[in-house]
Amino acid sequence: QVQLVESGGGLVQAGGSLRLSCAASGGTFRSYKMGWFRRAPGKERELVAAIGWSGRYYTNSVKGRFTISRDNVMNALYLQMDSLKPEDTAVYYCAANQPPYGSIWYDEANFDYWGQGTQVTVSS
Repeated sequence: QVQLVESGGGLVQAGGSLRLSCAASGGTFRSYKMGWFRRAPGKERELVAAIGWSGRYYTNSVKGRFTISRDNVMNALYLQMDSLKPEDTAVYYCAANQPPYGSIWYDEANFDYWGQGTQVTVSS
């Protein structure tokens, strides 16, 4: 059973930065495609960024501000968030997509394991 634990959330002023981390255990991390999702108050969960083997996917609202990366030696996933905006306020979740990945590998429905989430709050 794969376990995912997020960290790095907190309160930051608009324009600031945070780096989220996700520690994975119990599986073969290098075989997973990984993603960061978020759920803002009153809204549905949405994909923020995802990373496969040769490509990265970002939702339009974070392009140029957020960077997803992974370390297959440390079994870790990261999300560097710069130029944060109040609308980025949400609970952020780490998720893993194990083989078979699905035709649209970054689709939320194809992710098999989820962390508990970490709160990010951006004040104006």
